[in-house]
Amino acid sequence: MFKLSKKLQLLPPYLFLEIDKAKRKARAQGRDIIDFGIGDPDQPTPKHIIDVLAQAANDPANHHYALDQGMPLLRRAIANWYKKRFNVELDPETEILPLIGSKEGIAHLPFAFLNTGDYSLVPDPCYPPYKGGTILAGGKPYLMPLESENDFLPDLKKIPLNILKKAKLMYLNYPNNPTSATAEKDFYQKTMGFARKNKIIIASDLAYSEMTYDGYRPSSILEIKEAKDTAIEFHSLSKTYNMAGWRVGWACGNKDLIWALAKVKSNVDSGIFSAIQLAGIAALEGNQEHVSNMCSLYQERRDILIEGLNSLGWQVRPPKATFYIWIKTPKGKDSIKFADFLLEKADIIVTPGVGFGKYGEGYIRMALTVPKERISTALERLKKIM
Repeated sequence: MFKLSKKLQLLPPYLFLEIDKAKRKARAQGRDIIDFGIGDPDQPTPKHIIDVLAQAANDPANHHYALDQGMPLLRRAIANWYKKRFNVELDPETEILPLIGSKEGIAHLPFAFLNTGDYSLVPDPCYPPYKGGTILAGGKPYLMPLESENDFLPDLKKIPLNILKKAKLMYLNYPNNPTSATAEKDFYQKTMGFARKNKIIIASDLAYSEMTYDGYRPSSILEIKEAKDTAIEFHSLSKTYNMAGWRVGWACGNKDLIWALAKVKSNVDSGIFSAIQLAGIAALEGNQEHVSNMCSLYQERRDILIEGLNSLGWQVRPPKATFYIWIKTPKGKDSIKFADFLLEKADIIVTPGVGFGKYGEGYIRMALTVPKERISTALERLKKIM
């Protein structure tokens, strides 16, 4: 009866919805499913953050519409956190915009800058909203392959000149989802020069900057001199503070990019619930012991899983960041068929790499959001079928 818009028809099925359907169907059959699929922290939000939320939620002053640009207190807390973490100065009034989770800001950004037929340069494989936001805004994603031969970094020299002439936006994401690859300052320096030369906006997704191991500390692109000329960076409290369902993040960087994104948002949504903003302040300004404990927990799980997989001959390298393991499928098997095989034969859910893009084919992603006892059980199951 109803015909979908051409833009909506161009969108593939959202990967995680399909995984959730398969998981619910299997559990409805009474099967004991071990879920390495969606990267959703399995630990609770720290108590001091919850306590602030509870108190704030009981205050009628917080029951009204929130300011679209976010509370000044939250913007100052973000600025202070960036200064302490990256030694980057941000103006809380013009260079920071709180978001209802970084995902919506990432998806809304193309609406501010892409006209019909313009390109965004999108890494592949990637977090799906980079492509989805581009398509919904009327733009075209140009895929930058992330391949092991180049350490899962895009090769900017391979982008054709005719694409560059129409490219307005480039997405970057390091530490990377799904590959867990990392990028260093020299890469950001070269990319910044490339973007300035070609008048391209850089959108850096830094959601996993605090989820690191073995002493590794990722950089922000905003640490690069003159980065604010053309860069906007997205951050989130979801992974760092186990606040995935709370939906609070931010964009920061070039003030004109921030202003344009704020204009889009003012037309499609409203501000974050004030009580959640106050809880976000508590997260950023409170005791950070939780963050180091979180990293230790995921590192322990990482080591158990990788040691077990390597004992099966999978040859997996431990990532320095994120809570994802990016694994080649055995003998180059089709990623969807291999994921289906693991669900059918071992009651294990993984994410097929092709769901993140065509260059993800031949890989699966496993999230470390599973207790170590369940990881050991999963490894025992894999031994029986591999």
